Order: sequence, then structure tokens, then C-alpha cells
Amino acid sequence: MIRINKSKTGFLLLFLILSGCAIKKEKIALFETKDIDRIVKTLASDEMRGRAAFSPDISRAADFIAKEFQEIGLSPFDSSYRQTFKVDGKELFNVLGVLPGRSKAKEIVVFSAHYDHIGIIQPVGKDSIANGADDDASGVSAVISLAKAYAKENNNERTLVFAAFTAEEIGGFGSKYFSQHINPDEVVAMINIEMIGKNSKFGPNSLYVTGYERSDLGEIMQKESKGTAFSFYPDPYPEQNLFFRSDNVSLAALGVPAHTFSTVQIDADSYYHTVKDEYETLNVSNIESSIKAIFNGSKGLVNGTVTPSRMQSLKR
Repeated sequence: MIRINKSKTGFLLLFLILSGCAIKKEKIALFETKDIDRIVKTLASDEMRGRAAFSPDISRAADFIAKEFQEIGLSPFDSSYRQTFKVDGKELFNVLGVLPGRSKAKEIVVFSAHYDHIGIIQPVGKDSIANGADDDASGVSAVISLAKAYAKENNNERTLVFAAFTAEEIGGFGSKYFSQHINPDEVVAMINIEMIGKNSKFGPNSLYVTGYERSDLGEIMQKESKGTAFSFYPDPYPEQNLFFRSDNVSLAALGVPAHTFSTVQIDADSYYHTVKDEYETLNVSNIESSIKAIFNGSKGLVNGTVTPSRMQSLKR
């Protein structure tokens, strides 16, 4: 007969239980393709009618994003997920959610994309809806997915602000208003995500960074991605002036290392600002790999171990 040591048996059972919990925790998926797919499809659906600023349609999009933020467990930026303001007497609203930091809570990292598009345009055949799937439902899906991932990890030392900006397409009014209602000295970095639905000029597993040379944020994110197949490149389209054409520029003008991360081949994309920018034209796997790359590349920013250099004064 084998004598059983009860104390050792109890320890073994506890070890197995804790090991099982650890294994279970590791299996939690930070990103799910079907979820990214759902977000892009919803924002780029005909029901959203192109999400034009000042239209009733953009309000539906804002409600959808706010609900996503609420379900993730993000806190409102102010008293509401909507940051409401007026331009020429007309109401606009950003959608903002916050994941409070721990040891460096007063230091902020912003992840952003614009959720507006150009709405109803000159019809091509029977289609007059500029759905804006790549521009910029793809970017908004990244912001929401990153918020979910960081909320699941629940270990961010810096405060994370997740922003869906309005009115980028008509002058960047949303990001301008946001930049006037946050202390730029507290913003460590801004990662603005714009059109990641197709392979970049550099091929799969690559993003380019507008204004790459203006701070060391791109270099930092490349170092943080060491060991992965992903690469961050300088903007290959300097003649397009992309650094000044998206929502990063409002905070960049105030000295924040704020850049746009993109894959769009802007010189060759025939779907840009047309009714053909629909979900079916996208490569969802490219969106997912880009999101994962930004997540991995920004870990040092989020946990407070790295801080990018500040921007110099902007010159066009």
C-alpha cells in the first residue's frame, strides 16, 4: 500500500489549479478577426450612408463607437463619451474613451482615427454612398481593437486615450478641438491610424509613418517590434504632404510627437474618396496585422519605459 502525504497532495493540487489558471489566462485572445471584421462592416455599411459630418448618419456611427467603448469598460473623457462642440453654429462630436494609468497616470498616450467620411456623392451607376471602408473605418477598427486589448491586459502605467475624431474630411475640426482641451505637455505620444486596409508599398507586414524624421517615435516602435516580422517605414509619399493632411497635425503643432500610421498607396489608390471604397475591397488580414504591430510597437509607450522626443516647430 502506498502512503499518501496529504500536505504534498494539497500542494500539488494547488499548483495544478494555479497552473491551469495561468494557461487559461494566456489563451485569452487579445484580437479577434471576426470582431475587427464586424466593426469595419458596421461603419462602412450602406446604413451609415458615408458618415458625413453634420449629417444624421454620423450620429449613428458615434453611438456605435460609444457603445463599443462602454462595453470595453473605458471611462468617458469628460462626462460623456461624446465630446460635443459647434462649428458655424452646427453641432459636431468626437467620441473619446479613457483607460486610466497607474504609476504614470498624468502621462497620456493617444490612439486615434477619424470616423467621418464624405457621405453621399455624385452617383456611379446607382451607387452614391462613399462608404469610407478604408478611409477610415479601418483605422477606427484599430482604435477600438487596441482599446479592447489594453483593457484585457489591464497593466498600462500611462493613461491611454482612445479617440474617434469627427470632421477630419472637412478641415480636421475634431482633432483641433480635442487639442485645445487637453494639456499637450502631458501627451507623451499620439498614434493616429489612417487607412490600413490594404498592403503598403513595402508589402505585407509594414506600416509607414508620416513625418517619420520629426521625432523618434517610429524608431522606438521599430525597436519594440524586434523579433517580429513587422517593419515601420518613413512615409514614401513626401510630395503628398500627408503629415499635414490628417488628425495628427493638431497635436504635432503643439510639440507632441504625433504621427499618422498608414498603409495606403495614396498615389495609386483608385478607390480613395469614391463610392468604391467598400468593405469588399479591403484585406482584413492586413488590418489585423497592422493593429498587432501597433500594439507591440507601443508597449514601451504604454508601460512608461520609453518616451519619444518632442516635436520641433512645424514648417510646411
